[in-house]
Amino acid sequence: MDNDLIPSSISELFDNMAEAFLLQLGNLVELIVTPGWRQYQIAIILGLVALSFLLTLLTKGRWEAWARARSGWPKWRLRVLVQLMQRLTLVYFVVLAWGVYLVMQQVTWPSRSYIIGVLATLAAAWLAIALISRLVRNRTIRRIFRWSMWIYATLVALSLTDDVAEFLDGVAISIGSLHISVLGILKAILLIGTLLVLARLGTRAAERGLKSNDDISPSMQVLLAKGIQVALYGLVFLVGIRTLGFDLTGIALLSGAVGVGIGFGLQKVVSNLISGIIILMDRSIKPGDVISLGDTFGWINALGARYVSVVTRDGREYLIPNEDLITGQVVNWSHSDEFVRLDLTFGTSYGDDPHKVRESAVRTVKSVKRVLSGGKHEPVCHITGFGDSSVDYVLRFWIRDPTAGLTNIRGNVYLALWDAFQAEGISIPFPQREVRLLGQGATDTAVPHLDTD
Repeated sequence: MDNDLIPSSISELFDNMAEAFLLQLGNLVELIVTPGWRQYQIAIILGLVALSFLLTLLTKGRWEAWARARSGWPKWRLRVLVQLMQRLTLVYFVVLAWGVYLVMQQVTWPSRSYIIGVLATLAAAWLAIALISRLVRNRTIRRIFRWSMWIYATLVALSLTDDVAEFLDGVAISIGSLHISVLGILKAILLIGTLLVLARLGTRAAERGLKSNDDISPSMQVLLAKGIQVALYGLVFLVGIRTLGFDLTGIALLSGAVGVGIGFGLQKVVSNLISGIIILMDRSIKPGDVISLGDTFGWINALGARYVSVVTRDGREYLIPNEDLITGQVVNWSHSDEFVRLDLTFGTSYGDDPHKVRESAVRTVKSVKRVLSGGKHEPVCHITGFGDSSVDYVLRFWIRDPTAGLTNIRGNVYLALWDAFQAEGISIPFPQREVRLLGQGATDTAVPHLDTD
């Protein structure tokens, strides 16, 4: 294309840009080539990096041996030690850079150690951010937090925070008295993220403290923990909304109207929530209790805001709505204490001595594991009736660990009774029927026959 076809203004613009680029490139080359304290600082920094790598190679084995000998330390301290070992070169560079920077500040002009101070600050900030970010378990949130803090630390070290803040505050949307800027959004995100982490840590610390307090019942521990969790996260929400500049008065009126509509549509959810609070307050059931609800038999694993987790002996976990526990009939095997009485029925032949049968049954059940004896928990055996084929008995005994199962202990007792009765000659009859056939001139003949009616 002919150059005469290009407007002179555009040609001048490209010429000016080319001249500016060549000027900046020349200044950079001159800065690098011309001897001075900038080059000396860059050389010192490169030397510190090389020295840090060398110290890592020479001392890493000794540090690892020393770390293995610290096996008795708490887990959090061991985790910090592992993180420092993984960043040993950076640790050495931070120590060396700050040492050189502080010495140069005393023996020469402060400007002659400016670059070293900036890099020492950045290295220390990166090390601290890498350690603190390990508190965030979510990998995505941890990366966002790490990069955000690194960018902020870099701006602080380079003294660019005011310029960047002024630029971000200028990128904004104004609606009436509401002013939302990019800077305000970033501040709100950072503040909310920090408060969420603190709320999570505070909730866990409160739960651990409540669980270690034996004076508070398990149900009240759960209720207090849920209340602290709701209060902390609610505070985080209000602070985040207020940071963005929204008027909380208007939001309160809007949330009240929306809450009424949601209440009609979520009656079951609200009912379960209220029922959960009632369960926690009246302590009718608590974690660890053994309950029966319909065909479900198991122990309480956890109390939730909407449901109760019940684990059965076959490993299934049932999530039962709280409303069912309030309105339905629930058998709590361990409500007031851990002791549970079980009844077993059996029968023996009319030819066996009932006194001997009762003594044998009581003696036998005492030999079974998990069966209690002594005091009010002494096993007893009573005659309950004279049946068609047997003398009927009931054997009553106590256990204190219903979570270990009821069917298995019943089976063990029945098996022990079988062995004891076999050894002592006590028979266990079964129902029999006789059919008599009467014929002319024939004698009565009794023919055993099963009743099929």
